[in-house]
Amino acid sequence: MDHVDDTGPADDEPHARVEGDQHPDDEVSWDDGLIARRVTEGTAPPEAPARGATSGLPAPLAYDGPLRSRLDALRELVGLSRARLDNRTLAEAARVLDEATARRKLSGQHTVVAIAGATGSGKSQLFNTLAGVPISETGVRRPTTAAPIACSWSDGAATLIDRLGIPGRLRRRPLQSAEAEAQLRGLVLIDLPDHDSAAVQHREHVDRVLKLVDAVIWVVDPEKYADAALHERYLRPMAGHAEVMIVVLNQTDRLPAEATEQILDDLRRLLDEDGIALGEYDEPGASVLALSALTGDGVADLREVLAKIVAERGAAARRVSADVDAAAADLRPVYAAGQGVGLSEEAREEFSGRLADAVGATAAGEAAERAWLRSANRACGTPWLRLWRWYQDGGGPQTGSLPVRQQTDAEATARQRVEQAVRTVSDQAAAELPTPWAQAVREAAVRGSQGLSESLDELAGQAGLPPGRPPRPGWWPVAVLVQAAMTLLQIVGGAWLVGQIAGVLSPNLGVPVLLMLCGIVGGPLVEWGCRLAARGPARRYGQEAERRLREAAASCGRARVLDPVAAELLRYREVREQYGRIAGAGVGR
Repeated sequence: MDHVDDTGPADDEPHARVEGDQHPDDEVSWDDGLIARRVTEGTAPPEAPARGATSGLPAPLAYDGPLRSRLDALRELVGLSRARLDNRTLAEAARVLDEATARRKLSGQHTVVAIAGATGSGKSQLFNTLAGVPISETGVRRPTTAAPIACSWSDGAATLIDRLGIPGRLRRRPLQSAEAEAQLRGLVLIDLPDHDSAAVQHREHVDRVLKLVDAVIWVVDPEKYADAALHERYLRPMAGHAEVMIVVLNQTDRLPAEATEQILDDLRRLLDEDGIALGEYDEPGASVLALSALTGDGVADLREVLAKIVAERGAAARRVSADVDAAAADLRPVYAAGQGVGLSEEAREEFSGRLADAVGATAAGEAAERAWLRSANRACGTPWLRLWRWYQDGGGPQTGSLPVRQQTDAEATARQRVEQAVRTVSDQAAAELPTPWAQAVREAAVRGSQGLSESLDELAGQAGLPPGRPPRPGWWPVAVLVQAAMTLLQIVGGAWLVGQIAGVLSPNLGVPVLLMLCGIVGGPLVEWGCRLAARGPARRYGQEAERRLREAAASCGRARVLDPVAAELLRYREVREQYGRIAGAGVGR
């Protein structure tokens, strides 16, 4: 019989190190880097062997395609989110990526199973029973197990145990038995300290190792199987890890047969309330067994379950998959949104309309129409009326120029309208988003709104009508000539009458009076006709001025506010798509 080595590592672990030693290949720190640099597991370059490794070491763990895809999606998700979410929110997802990478580089031929339990549950005794030799200390004194102890049933598990931080002095080999060697080959069993130990360091050991092992055996006793600390701190949070979990009711030798069944039924009820699926009727889930580590009754059943887990060699991948599920569940509040995420076309048009109102597009169009009509009236009106208007205007130049922007006293109101438009569109875009992404959308809108009013003023000036007279249609020169002819008739008729009065010309009142009447009546008629003809072009001129100003305002608002908001929404859609790949279920679109 190969006796246990109590002073150092087993012969198959010549490079075992004490607790605290680090190996350069034990862990690979996660780094999101650039999304374009992601490398799938299937195309990853071959890993360099660990220090002291030989060609005889077991092959590293391999993840199947779906799990690799989910890990890649999680890596992209975290990379895309690091600028939007705080490190605490992403810490667990980053840890899962780190541990998945580290576990993949280690042996795929071994399965690491931890035995965990409360004080006095008999887990160390069960550990010794499975090993066939007293390895872990047992006794009345509590706590008995102060640090994790490892027992490996085959060679090549040194790097796996290194990862758990278990020093060489706490590594053992089981009793050499051909049957046990064949049944449990590849098993690495870890005896943990009590999870309810009064020593804080012991509980820290438990919490640390439980995150690294492939499967867990929870040992409970008839007195504390319903302990709230066990269910609330461990079982309920690990409900998604049911497929890599075995729950053992120990110390059945202290109970009559009917009491054992009653406690088992109550234990299953509690596990069901914790959300742990039970692996009954060949369904995936946790196994629930009853045994006595002291008498050995039921231990064979546990060996068979362990043998099945070890032979399948799928516990490590299932553990990683469960970790990904748990990380996805934790992240759901920051990625799962309601329906209709995005900015509707109606909201975009409303935003552009608000900016156009703020910049005075409608008023500018109306002013342009009035300016065109005024210019037409001045061009086609009677000279006497034009002289009168010139006299009323103080003799200033009649350019018909168009003031494009509002008066200075209205600029504050326009600025408030712009700010209100930005707030409204940002609230509409962020309405269905989770809080972090909604905040990112609002911040993008606020950044874009800085200097927006000044940019609108500048663009309004550039998009406004050129100074000077509005453009004239082709019929204006004809109207001016006709108006000039009417004026000439008045002048000729008046001069004729003056000549007759002066005796220069022979008396003949009919012709000069008729000429003067034609000029006096014809001039206003020509002006009235020109006004009617000018209404259509003036309206089109005003509409064109309003359209140009609206387009300028919309273009400025789109470039400074809508495009940054759309970029944030696109980023969220990308991360939500990755989250859907991770969660394996539809997320609100």
